[in-house]
Amino acid sequence: MTTYGPYTPVRRAGSLLFVSGQIGIDPTTKQAKNGILQQTEQALNNLKKVLESEGASLDDIVKTTVFLTSMDNFEAMNDVYEKVFAAPRPARSTVGVQELPRVGDAPLLVEIEAVACKEAA
Repeated sequence: MTTYGPYTPVRRAGSLLFVSGQIGIDPTTKQAKNGILQQTEQALNNLKKVLESEGASLDDIVKTTVFLTSMDNFEAMNDVYEKVFAAPRPARSTVGVQELPRVGDAPLLVEIEAVACKEAA
């Protein structure tokens, strides 16, 4: 798991997993693609990997919060999101933000945080 600051990527509280916001940076290259589709796919892939480190999966997510630097990207982000999460999808909030922290060469367009429910193994 890659972190970009003084925080923990995931914390467990009983059966709940609180996952810090995941961004569209490839952890291997430390770079982000320029488009919202690619950044959303990468952010969700990063979210999946963090959950897997705790023995959980995307199916265990009960709530997400999506941060977008432009609501013009809502529909494209939603198209990717809808393909990743099967019904019943997690409860979700989507928030427009002025900007996200700059990591790598491309401006970040999306960040996704989650709460999952999975008993510890």
